[in-house]
Amino acid sequence: MAKPILLSVDDDADVLRTIERDLRSQYGAEYRVMGSDSPEAALDLLRQLKVRNDSVALLLVDQRMPRMDGVGFLQEATRIFPEAKRALLTAYADTNAAIGAINQANIDYFFLKPWDPPAEHLYPQLDDLLDDWRASYHPTFDGMRLLGTRWSPRSYELRDFLARNHVPYQWIDVELSANDPETKRLLQALGPEAASLPVVLFPDGTKLLDGVPADVAQKIGLRTRAQTSFYDLAIVGGGPAGLAAAVYGASEGLHTVMIEREAPGGQAGMSSLIENYLGFPSGLSGADLARRAVVQARRFGVEILSPQEAVGIRTEGPYRIIKLADGNEISCHALMIAAGVQWKRLAAPGIDRLQGAGVYYGGGATEALSCKGEIVYVVGGANSAGQAAMNFSKYAERVVILVRGHSLASTMSQYLIDQIKETPNIQLWTHAAVAEVHGETHLEEISVFCSDTGKTERVPANAMFIFIGALPRTNWLANVVERDERGFILTGPDLLRDGQRPRGWALDRDPFLLETNVPGLFAVGDVRHGSVKRVASGVGEGSVAVQFIHQYLSKV
Repeated sequence: MAKPILLSVDDDADVLRTIERDLRSQYGAEYRVMGSDSPEAALDLLRQLKVRNDSVALLLVDQRMPRMDGVGFLQEATRIFPEAKRALLTAYADTNAAIGAINQANIDYFFLKPWDPPAEHLYPQLDDLLDDWRASYHPTFDGMRLLGTRWSPRSYELRDFLARNHVPYQWIDVELSANDPETKRLLQALGPEAASLPVVLFPDGTKLLDGVPADVAQKIGLRTRAQTSFYDLAIVGGGPAGLAAAVYGASEGLHTVMIEREAPGGQAGMSSLIENYLGFPSGLSGADLARRAVVQARRFGVEILSPQEAVGIRTEGPYRIIKLADGNEISCHALMIAAGVQWKRLAAPGIDRLQGAGVYYGGGATEALSCKGEIVYVVGGANSAGQAAMNFSKYAERVVILVRGHSLASTMSQYLIDQIKETPNIQLWTHAAVAEVHGETHLEEISVFCSDTGKTERVPANAMFIFIGALPRTNWLANVVERDERGFILTGPDLLRDGQRPRGWALDRDPFLLETNVPGLFAVGDVRHGSVKRVASGVGEGSVAVQFIHQYLSKV
């Protein structure tokens, strides 16, 4: 936590050095002492400190300065840091002016120059002022802050990115906090830059205006470039399957890199609570599962590139080469595709226009608190939808689950169905589909078509979260890896047609259980044809595949 600041301002360089020396001598252990020989420069400094979220405890200012006297400076400075204690330095001839300024500018004290010895004429009075300041002092948030608005898709994108990458930050909704005095002072300190929302403020005082996740990742040190050009094992995708493969591969001595497009954890990482994962009887959140796995992988030396995207692969003899979105390439002996799936898009008028402004795909953990007292719709009937509905029910006035079928029995685990039935503010709406969404700048209403009645009903809605199945993101593999008609990757026995090995297969063996039509290229988790869409299944496939990789590498 940064120390609070004592700021002295005096246009006389000798006096300024003396007061800074005396302040550091007495208070340097608890405070940062800063000085300025210009009141204008000092005001600029205070604005920078406000943007950095620093605390100013004391303003000690000379009265007689050109262009702006001490009282005028303190009146301006008080608008930026109203809680700071204010004191004047005056000559004997300025005593009456200083006493009058106490009434005019609410100055807390004035000191006569010279103040020697400070133990008698400076420190006792400052001790009283600083003790009084500390009595009401609340340490500021010492980390990244994000300014934006709730209904801004760009703001939501950044919040979601930071949350999924477990980066601590403070969210400031400038519309919701429009009447908050501290927010007003911060926006005034930013000046014209406050119009470039979203704005990311970093603890070192730097700013990112109208930023995107890649820019934030670079600033906070997330790794997007590989340390070397060759690895024993490269894994594309950082969900449970990819993380499990990374942990098992690296723990068994394989030089391993994992490439994740958004954030480690995948779709499972967005789950609010996973209650049927073995070994966690009270359940755990997807974010917690991902965080634990990432720590474990890094402890074994796994290199994680995130956010980074694989956009192509090719083979050259025993090498498998991955082309990245930034134009760089990584080569490896064994390659694993664990890229998971993405949510299907809902085809209804207005959806694309309001995405990120009340319409969201996936868990929306960052939005749960914002839904307090509101009406939330969850579209879909699988476990992910049920987990989200249970999470939103803690905050929202009402949660409505929309499903096309007549019940949840065929798509959701029984424990979730039971919990939903027992939660009074969750309503299940069967035979229902979203026909259209409405709103100017954000979602306000949705039209729901009821297939059993043939009627369409328009209802108020503050937020809608969509979980309507998933499809793999595998088009970048189209000319290399065999896939089924929906894009899922074929592996092992699914590649054998009428007992024949895949076209171009040159090895004197069948493909391993989780191996694709390219030797040494494996697929695990939800991206694989025929996989069981459960976290435990993905973890199992990721770990089992490492054993096949060892067998493959032993022959390379």
